Amino acid sequence: AVAHPNWDMGAKISVDSATMMNKGLELIEAFHLFPVSSDQIEILVHPQSVIHSMVDYVDGSVLAQLGTPDMRTPIAYALAWPKRMNTPAPRLALEEIATLTFEAPDPERFPALRLSRQVLETGGAAPTVLNAANEIGVGHFLNKRIGFLDIVRIVGETLNATTATRLGNLDDVIEADGEARRIAEELVSAL
Repeated sequence: AVAHPNWDMGAKISVDSATMMNKGLELIEAFHLFPVSSDQIEILVHPQSVIHSMVDYVDGSVLAQLGTPDMRTPIAYALAWPKRMNTPAPRLALEEIATLTFEAPDPERFPALRLSRQVLETGGAAPTVLNAANEIGVGHFLNKRIGFLDIVRIVGETLNATTATRLGNLDDVIEADGEARRIAEELVSAL
């Protein structure tokens, strides 16, 4: 769960990739960053890790952002926007890419995606709770206290047990995060 075939990333993000929680969190981010409804955001599995995002336009055309699996490029883009800056990231050689494939993720195999969609619909403190519980679960998995499948189960049970519902200010966020972490820790201890 901590080794990704295309990306060189840290242990936490590798586990999030294996559970697909990274895509669930990106779903929530996209909803808040762009003026779209949640049903307009689609997640696809793309084994080659070349296309990082796509936008469907009303005329049926699709604009895709392609690049090597290296975070230096999107980070540089974010830092330099609206301009571009040079990065040491390897350049994408389109002639070396044999195929680009896509498939819909299996919701039974990746329940983190279902939880992320539910959290998006619930709103309020739910995304904060999801993130906090996931961080606790992944941390305990990396420390070999829980199994891989326990991570998302801890997240789901934390979402069901939390009392935090709304976020009116930063104090509410901190409180919801703290409550979720306490509940997740209790659930881990009960295993």
